[in-house]
Amino acid sequence: MDIIQELEKRDYIEQLTHDKELREELNKGPIRFYVGIDPTADSLHIGHFISLMIASYLQKAGHQPIILIGGGTATIGDPSFKNDMRKMLTRDELDKNVLAIKKQVEKLVSFEGENGAIIVNNADWLLDLNYIDFMREIGSKFSVNKMLAAECYKTRLETGLTFFEMGYMLLQSYDFLYLHDKYGCKLQIGGNDQWSNIIGGVELIRKIGAQDSYGLTFKLLTTAEGKKMGKTEKGALWLNPERTSPYEFYQYWRNIGDSEVRKVLCMLTYLPMDEVEKLSSYKDERINETKKLLAYEITKLIHGEEEAKKAEEASNALFGNGGDISNMPSTKIEDENISIIDALVLTNIASSKSQAKTLISQGGVSLNDKKIEDVQYKLSSKDFENGYAILKKGKKVFHKLEK
Repeated sequence: MDIIQELEKRDYIEQLTHDKELREELNKGPIRFYVGIDPTADSLHIGHFISLMIASYLQKAGHQPIILIGGGTATIGDPSFKNDMRKMLTRDELDKNVLAIKKQVEKLVSFEGENGAIIVNNADWLLDLNYIDFMREIGSKFSVNKMLAAECYKTRLETGLTFFEMGYMLLQSYDFLYLHDKYGCKLQIGGNDQWSNIIGGVELIRKIGAQDSYGLTFKLLTTAEGKKMGKTEKGALWLNPERTSPYEFYQYWRNIGDSEVRKVLCMLTYLPMDEVEKLSSYKDERINETKKLLAYEITKLIHGEEEAKKAEEASNALFGNGGDISNMPSTKIEDENISIIDALVLTNIASSKSQAKTLISQGGVSLNDKKIEDVQYKLSSKDFENGYAILKKGKKVFHKLEK
């Protein structure tokens, strides 16, 4: 099976440019390809996880990844499918984020061997561009009419798309041209929300004279309702353990819907497809066992086997299967007589006191497995008989309070 067929079988691929040519190119021998990551935060998230998984599969098939960190493009921010212009980061903020991201990429993509990944920062070639020369050589190859017709810009046309942001497509396209000329890079991969930007680069290279540029977009990881997966009570599901703890990361995957199991097994694990089909076909209690395996495998990939085991132990303890709760998210409190409202806000289970009151009034809060119905409830020493108290929201969010 060629690599495109394997990616299709795992349900990754959304769109390809020059389908037949690209398959032939990949089957002919190793090529260089690139995936771009804008360092808008000091951590990658689940969307980046998928792109790096595809990069990993391509690398295992013999191809060489180029990991492009967008230290230059992030100074603008991609306007695709955004309602507002992104916050502009300082150079110091971007440089700090670039260093943090490099360490996370290494967990999924190898930098060793003949086809070890190359990591580059487009700030190295974009920040010193001459504006007039760039617009003459690159800007002249783009049709504004075509750019404005792109699906990714439609929302912004209603709220106001700046010329500053429109330049993003030109810069990303130039990245591909630069990598093509310097490293012989022939393929760009990205999420399906990057389709217009990727086509821009593919066409720019072909207009200038080469005919060996290709694009591949992958499906975004979504729920059965079509919403992006990887959103938690606290926001994005980050790969940095300081932003999302390994336990919280594990619990997120442990609690996905039954209908989402196959998709996640396909896209976020290396399990063979015959095993994926078998595990995702289970029902009722057996599908819960699959979710435990799935959560463990994904957590191991990102945080390592030791942290995955700790998260599994904490989860087992919560659901009465034995195990160690020491790795559950916890908060130390100075006053054991804290109000239930303040406890919910302190642990970030509720974002405000009013939200905490609403959760309690709706019956969504329990303490040590006893439902709390009084919004005026205050904790006491009897709630800390074991030296800690377990605060719970619904069936899936747990937090340990320690004196």
